[in-house]
Amino acid sequence: MGAQSAEHHEALLNIGQVLDLLRPDFPDITIPKIRFWEAEGLIKPQRTPAGYRKFSAHDVDRLRYVLRMKRDHYLPLGVIREHLDAMDRGLEPPQIDEVVPTVPKVAMTPDGMPSAESFRRTDKFRLSRKELVKIAEIGEDLLGQLEEFGLIAAGPTGHYDTDALVIAQAAKELAGYGLEPRHLRAFKTAADREVGLVEQVVAPVRKGRDASASARAEEAVSEIAALTVRLHATLVKAGLRRL
Repeated sequence: MGAQSAEHHEALLNIGQVLDLLRPDFPDITIPKIRFWEAEGLIKPQRTPAGYRKFSAHDVDRLRYVLRMKRDHYLPLGVIREHLDAMDRGLEPPQIDEVVPTVPKVAMTPDGMPSAESFRRTDKFRLSRKELVKIAEIGEDLLGQLEEFGLIAAGPTGHYDTDALVIAQAAKELAGYGLEPRHLRAFKTAADREVGLVEQVVAPVRKGRDASASARAEEAVSEIAALTVRLHATLVKAGLRRL
């Protein structure tokens, strides 16, 4: 009887208290993300008669698991859901090798294609112009041309991010084959078209009135982007085989 009573009166937390618990380890956690994961069935907080969410310690543990699997192992929600389902049924989730992050952090699938996770901006990597030139091992001349043709742009603070570093390094290697920044404008044009296509698909989701619309749109953007890049790369591969 005492155990049942203690369980029944377990202290429940509101969503703000849950954020306070999780933010020290997971600074990117937000209320829309929690609501989205609830909509996806990853957590099932209780509701008060007024409709407010109340989270148990079990709910918080599940949120920690979701956040850790996404941050440390880049697992998609579908896989995480399978893990949670296995745990609900008394099974152990599969062992996952520890990931040792590097800088810059770019999540790639085993075949070299970008994963959906790589399209989510999570790093705070910033370089000055001088640092970019040094780390990418390019000349000021090449960087100037890349900026002139719209392939690289500094952020509002004048710093460059992970994408700028990857583009600069790729441009340097392509230059070894005689491809100059002016030749690379076609890639920028094609990328802009793909971005426009993704935006068309996701726009209706963004306009949703429920609280999880923003998180759902963010998830869809990264998943679609990874698929379009995979399709593009595979079509190029298939075309090259016909040469």
